[in-house]
Amino acid sequence: MEVIQRIAAKVNNSLVCFATTRFTFLHWHSIMHGLITPVLIPGLLCTTELFRDQLNALRDLAMRDPVVNAPEVADTLSHESVEAMAAAALMATKGTVVAIGLSMGGYVALEMARLSPDRVKGLILLSTGYKADTAKKRAQRMATIKIAESDKFCGVTRHLLGSFLSPEALADEALVARVLKMVQDVGRDVFISQQTAILNRRDHSDTLAAYKGEIMILCGLLDELTPPEWSREMAAMATRADLRLLPEIGHLSSLEAPQAVNNAVIELLRRVCERVVVCPYRSSSASTSSA
Repeated sequence: MEVIQRIAAKVNNSLVCFATTRFTFLHWHSIMHGLITPVLIPGLLCTTELFRDQLNALRDLAMRDPVVNAPEVADTLSHESVEAMAAAALMATKGTVVAIGLSMGGYVALEMARLSPDRVKGLILLSTGYKADTAKKRAQRMATIKIAESDKFCGVTRHLLGSFLSPEALADEALVARVLKMVQDVGRDVFISQQTAILNRRDHSDTLAAYKGEIMILCGLLDELTPPEWSREMAAMATRADLRLLPEIGHLSSLEAPQAVNNAVIELLRRVCERVVVCPYRSSSASTSSA
């Protein structure tokens, strides 16, 4: 009996040692190599403020989970093409990436997946599309650029505000002030370069069809700029997509429905985490099914 107890104790100690060693390795690996890095990518005329709530949620997650790095925000203000924005975002990070983009940021996220499918293990496409502009849309965008070039930039942004936000959000003075502050901070010159980048973007039908990573697609049902039908098309095209459509929400979903977007982002990260490595910490909400 005494011999059996000694053997059992050795087995138990070995299991504890293995679990401790595994956790230490994961923690060291995440610190040294950046196992999973969420990269948030703002849309047209938007700054880091677009993702204020998501950044807070992801920083909290990174504090609790050793395999998730603190989030990064891609630079969408210094480049003149979607491809250059995507390449810069990839160069600024190491290891596995989850790209989280809204509107123009979604175009950049898809471009990141096209450029580096082995690194981009997850995509979160918020209020965005995948096709290149139609001839009609190209003409509209070029007209908008001309107006901006003629020192009537404030008129352009006021015109766009009704497309950015749902009627309920437009009545929220604090939210409107946040949007207008972002527009002011971005400025006319960057607005023109961003519009030019969007104008010249590629069609990502092939990217979506070929992508093997996890995808979360989210859109407001009142989104006028990137209608929910586009999100349905993307979800049908991709092999591992989760679609969420939010009632009474407009284009800037991360501002109008921050908790819903937070939940979607964290769930997708958990799914990527499970595919890359078994997470030592796993929230009970990780398996929540989509609405």
